[in-house]
Amino acid sequence: MDDIVKAALKKWPNVPDCYGWLALDARGDWYMRDDRTQHAGPFPKAKGSRIQHDKLREFIERNYDTDDHGCWFFQNGPQRVYVELEAAPFVWRLRAVDGGPPVLRSHTGRDAVHQSVWLDEHDRLFVATDIGFGIVHTLDMETAADAVEQGHWAPEATTLAALAQRFGHQLSPQSLQAADAHLAR
Repeated sequence: MDDIVKAALKKWPNVPDCYGWLALDARGDWYMRDDRTQHAGPFPKAKGSRIQHDKLREFIERNYDTDDHGCWFFQNGPQRVYVELEAAPFVWRLRAVDGGPPVLRSHTGRDAVHQSVWLDEHDRLFVATDIGFGIVHTLDMETAADAVEQGHWAPEATTLAALAQRFGHQLSPQSLQAADAHLAR
């Protein structure tokens, strides 16, 4: 986490959390979701505006983390901005290595080591790693297929819901927060 973010947390410790305004798609792109977009439907049906500013993307990715409930967020100064996920908290890019399994790098620029591989009901490939769980970027499926053919990876069949439960991440912190608020009434 950036030092400026840590300082803001100390200065303003009680800023309310933000839900529904930021999303991550299955290709590692970030989206801002204003009120109109949120009213148009859930993510990814209504995506919003893709964040293209490199410095803003880098700031989000450096301050991207998870809470105790498996909800991923971006710590924006003193405010925690929860992230709607299309598929998983990480998006893996792969680099082929002659004779070995591919090297994985997250959409946040972190290297990872694979632990298990999963195929969901939509034929999307997911990898659990030493730093977390994520989906393989669509542009890297040929490299992933080579890893399977060479015996480096052996995907297990499952469902997206089962993966979220197994790896403990929430695809929609906004829905979880809304359900908790409803129960509190």
